[in-house]
Parts: sequence; C-alpha cells; structure tokens
Amino acid sequence: MVNEEIFDRESLDGLAFTIFVHTPGPMASGDWKVGLIIDVRANAKQREALETIGSGKAGGVSGRIAMLTKEFMGVEYLPIRFEKSGTNRSIEIPGALDQAIEGVPGRGDPSEPIYLDNTGHPANNRLALAKATRSHVHAFGTDWDEDGGLNNGHFAPFDWQGP
Repeated sequence: MVNEEIFDRESLDGLAFTIFVHTPGPMASGDWKVGLIIDVRANAKQREALETIGSGKAGGVSGRIAMLTKEFMGVEYLPIRFEKSGTNRSIEIPGALDQAIEGVPGRGDPSEPIYLDNTGHPANNRLALAKATRSHVHAFGTDWDEDGGLNNGHFAPFDWQGP
C-alpha cells in the first residue's frame, strides 16, 4: 500500500507496471539501468501515480532500487497481462516482454513449491523457488531470448510500502 495522500486517493486497482532492470555486474554494486512499463489502461492521474511508485520517488522498495540506479531509461505505456495458475506465473507485454516461470515442487506436497527463507529480498523474505520456462525481452535497448529452461526464477506475495 502506498500513502493515499501522495496520489489524491486515485485508485490503482487492476493496473500493473513492471520495472525493467539491467545490471552490468553484481546487483549490489549498483550502476543499474532502469526502465518502467506502465499499463496502457491507466488514465493520466494513474500514470503519474504509477510512475511515482515505479521510479522510486514514493520510497519503499522501488526507492531502494532508485538508489542503485545509474540511468533511468524512461517510461513506456503498453498493455500488460499477468497470469497466475497454481505455482505458474507469466507476464506478457506485446513487443517488449514475454516471461514465464513454474514453481519447483516440494517433496512433501508437489502443489507447494520449495521456499527460500530469510532471504533479505526487498519484496519478501520468503521466496518460492521457480524455473524459467521462457524469457523474451525486447525493451529499453535489450534483446534477449531464452527458451531453454536453464534460468531460475522466484515469486512471492508483496506489499510495497511508501515512506
């Protein structure tokens, strides 16, 4: 949840954004290049609110991302479709991003993924372990295609707080 006063109580329900991050080396070393893609369905006030959140100006997790950012590459407005089914997740932004992951099943209950706990990750300390099944990125000067299933992924619920 973000402080509602920042956005004049503008509803952001049902809208999405994605933060594109390119790191030239270890993430903790900084020098990140960051771009923001906001759901095309957002009106002008919603776009302003989501840009404030996604760029780090509202603080919270994206504010910590902003501290590591060397270059902000801008904002694009495109349709975003996010799907969740069991332990599978996918995001599609036509012409920019098409990624999918599937949770790595736990031994005791295959409908529950293996979890990594006490991670210190900014979104959640508990991350579900996943395997990338496809990854196509064509945004902000990056072109990358991977369908081999060799990359890892993770997912977790999150609640990004502002200041």
